Amino acid sequence: MENYDLLIIGTGSGNSILTPDFDNSRVALVEKGVFGGTCLNVGCIPSKMFVYTGDMAEHARTNDKFGITTSFDGVDWPAIRDRVFGRIDPIAAGGENYRTNENDHVTVYKGEGTFTGPKQLEVNGETITADHIVLAAGARSFTPDIAGLAEVGFHTSDTIMRIDALPKRLTVLGGGYIASELGHVFGSLGVDLTIINRSGRLLRNEDSDVSDRFTEIYQRRFNVLLNTTVSQVSQDDGGPITMNLEVDGEAQVHETDMILVATGRIPNADTLGVAACGVEVNDSGYVITDDHGRTNVDGVWALGDITTALQLKHSANHEAKIVAHNIAHPDDLRSRDLSLVPHAVFGHPQVAAVGKTEAQLIADGTPYVSKLQNYGDTAYGWAMEDTESFCKLLAHAETRQLLGAHLLGPQASSLIQQLIQGMRFGQTVDEMATGQMYIHPALSEVVENALLGL
Repeated sequence: MENYDLLIIGTGSGNSILTPDFDNSRVALVEKGVFGGTCLNVGCIPSKMFVYTGDMAEHARTNDKFGITTSFDGVDWPAIRDRVFGRIDPIAAGGENYRTNENDHVTVYKGEGTFTGPKQLEVNGETITADHIVLAAGARSFTPDIAGLAEVGFHTSDTIMRIDALPKRLTVLGGGYIASELGHVFGSLGVDLTIINRSGRLLRNEDSDVSDRFTEIYQRRFNVLLNTTVSQVSQDDGGPITMNLEVDGEAQVHETDMILVATGRIPNADTLGVAACGVEVNDSGYVITDDHGRTNVDGVWALGDITTALQLKHSANHEAKIVAHNIAHPDDLRSRDLSLVPHAVFGHPQVAAVGKTEAQLIADGTPYVSKLQNYGDTAYGWAMEDTESFCKLLAHAETRQLLGAHLLGPQASSLIQQLIQGMRFGQTVDEMATGQMYIHPALSEVVENALLGL
């Protein structure tokens, strides 16, 4: 049995644990998939490169409102795909080569690891152990139990970005961020898109004003079936895929050429067999940790998607920094801070949020004031002919602290950053509104006016 000082399972954010503090440690890295993890290979980065392409296609389709004659005349899908992965694949390969061949103190194991006992991991028939083990094995796509789905075949976000040709018709199962982003991509590129969602609105975990407006916009762009379930999927040889649906209680039949399952992601704790190591998980299968990143087993740490439903790269990176420091400096433990974790959905329109929704404040009984500021009420909003985008802010009625920020529209993921900073460093909304100059007529005046409105 080979023993190491440090064993890291997963090469996404787990790979960044290897700071100079561990240059003199014997380290093992275990990776069952592509080096670099979800974000680099099948998540954040490639999907946003595709999203930007989709945005360009959508602009070409809608420029007549500016008096510009452009049109969308189709795409070269292989060129789009190869631009994305021609940049990403060498990064993944380079990272693996660096750890494998240029770090004498690091041993890379390519294969799926499974715990066989306390702090004992089997990889490719070999058992390894370590003084410290970090579980950073991420999450995987969840597949609903639908009759015939597996037999017919489907794609997930792991595979659909690498298809050889665009289908004529694509049906997306789900109404969350993956469905919204990839739906925008393929719909913008000319695919006849249908979104099937069990609930009554898309992005239902967002503030209701954002979710409702986003749903309305997507209903105009695509065929969106809400309150819909799929009971069975079938396909005759060479024919279209037939889906038996129940839409608002009524039976319908839907035909498509390809299915994208985007119904959420689940942690990989079960595939690791963490129970054999003694590591505890919650009812949803996520590994339980304290604020220092420690599990209930001494010397076993965890971070990222295997520990939380947040499923965000920036929160995983934050946790990786905390865990790396705490392993190297056990007498100076630091705590993670997930009290203000922002997120964005790169659909069309973009969505960005941080803090509480209005429904949460009402449920908590928190006294609050709110302001919804339309992009179209600012000079840059006029330039964009924007009639749908907005910034919604929620502040404590007494302390004047910003409690929630919710943006829908162009550059939402960037505009929200100054609000995150203000919340993080304890500024009141009045200080944020009046304590600095805002460039005129930049789009940031949407945020300024929303703050002034409070």
